[in-house]
Amino acid sequence: MQVVIIGGGAGGSSCAARLRRLDEKAEIIVLEQSEETSIASCGLPYYVGNVIQDRNNMQVASPQMFKSLFNIDVRLNSKVDSINTKEKSVRLANGENINYDKLVLATGTLPFIPETQGLQNIASFTLKSLADADKIKSYIEKNKISSALVVGGGFIGVEVAENLRHLGLETSLLELADQVLPPLDKDMVIQIHQEMRHNQIKLYLKDSIKEVTNNQEIILNSGKKIKAEMIIMAVGIKPNTDLAKESGIALTERGLIKTNEFMQTNISDIYACGDNVAVKDFVSEQETMIALAGPANRQGRCIADHICGNAPYPYQGTQGTGIVKVFTLTAAFTGNNEKQLQRSGIAYEKMLIQANSHAGYYPDAQALTLKVLYQKDGKILGAQAVGKQGVDKRIDVIASIMRLHGTTKDLRDAELCYAPPYSSAKDPVNLIGMAIENIRQGLVKPYFGTDFTDMTVLDVRPAKVYEQAHISGAVNIPAAQIRQRKDELPKDKPLMVHCFKGYTSYVVCRILSQEGFKEIYSYAGGWQQYQQEEAEKKAKEED
Repeated sequence: MQVVIIGGGAGGSSCAARLRRLDEKAEIIVLEQSEETSIASCGLPYYVGNVIQDRNNMQVASPQMFKSLFNIDVRLNSKVDSINTKEKSVRLANGENINYDKLVLATGTLPFIPETQGLQNIASFTLKSLADADKIKSYIEKNKISSALVVGGGFIGVEVAENLRHLGLETSLLELADQVLPPLDKDMVIQIHQEMRHNQIKLYLKDSIKEVTNNQEIILNSGKKIKAEMIIMAVGIKPNTDLAKESGIALTERGLIKTNEFMQTNISDIYACGDNVAVKDFVSEQETMIALAGPANRQGRCIADHICGNAPYPYQGTQGTGIVKVFTLTAAFTGNNEKQLQRSGIAYEKMLIQANSHAGYYPDAQALTLKVLYQKDGKILGAQAVGKQGVDKRIDVIASIMRLHGTTKDLRDAELCYAPPYSSAKDPVNLIGMAIENIRQGLVKPYFGTDFTDMTVLDVRPAKVYEQAHISGAVNIPAAQIRQRKDELPKDKPLMVHCFKGYTSYVVCRILSQEGFKEIYSYAGGWQQYQQEEAEKKAKEED
């Protein structure tokens, strides 16, 4: 059996290695049109910023290693011009024809560069390959660059901006949307914005480039002007599927390759995997594009097992679980966010808590914000977390429970490891599960946002803390006094109760609910969340 794999990235390389482990006799050829295969693409921003200093560390597996360990023929600089699906062969740009019994398309994506007037007037780069990173590093070093603009606020854009700051460059980031990191909801991304501003990255949100002048002045559509010596375009990606289209392989409207659950295309003996493939969203079950290395690797393995008949199993959708470092903060997420659920027409509820990364009495506990989106029946739709420690393990736990079709009750009941340096007896995952179950049982109603029109705001923090800062118009009755002073509160209008993090306000809500107060809410995330949202409003006004 001869298997030809077009593309040597995550999906293609994973497929090739698994094929060899399953079939020692198969002839496996990987055709990669660039000079790179199996590079650590996700590490490119850190290589640019010299966090990863050794270039050799960016090569996960060399063609020589594939040959010596796996006996796989990896051919670099081998561009495929066409596929003859009837004769089952591929034609290379050099005129060579290679026959196949099975063909795997793992062609990935290409950087998307929007038409920009005057872009030729300034040095501009994309970051998709190790060669791209080398060009950026070389240009900065040779020209002693001191300022740069990053266009695009996704993973790569944010990570590149951080690493340019590590190099000491004056850095701006421009994003067409009103926030960076689209997988995060607005109430979660505000900490990321604040962290970037704190580290002297100038954010330009809801804006785009109008033109770049001859003297390298970047004029935005808002009329604002940015002075920078180079631009790194991280606007987005598009599927690299022209070859598939020309071969009669079915594509979606967005140009993604359609496959069945075994990653087979509509043409016999041709498979596809990776960022060029339309995947089933694990939550909405709709076709979508989710470009992540983990799913690409698993798809490649799935294909290899199907080709070899080794207990073939279906690929069961992509959750979109991801994580990103932004200076001292980490943000992670899984499943859908509010915008995605709204677009899909999926009804949802939400809860947000402020917790500690580990036991508060053990030194160096760090604040952690955790949010879960769910349906009324307890089905988990998505989760997000932001903090300095312990973010990854909380989202990993929730992602695993989601994958196993667990519910919010399982968050409450999850038995997770505990010792003071690592967690609390009630882990943040347990805490948000308990909070959601309280809501589902009708014990409390959460409140979100900063609009308290026609509400009585009750601040139950200690008087001395209230006096330092509080929500305008808020009434202060410390929690310990609420039973004695409850008659000071009106029962004929909505009551919004808040404390510092959100737990004490819940306790007060339970007291007042049993004392005849009907429309009463506990502020999700408490004063900490309110402060962050107000600070974000002010910062955007100043931007």
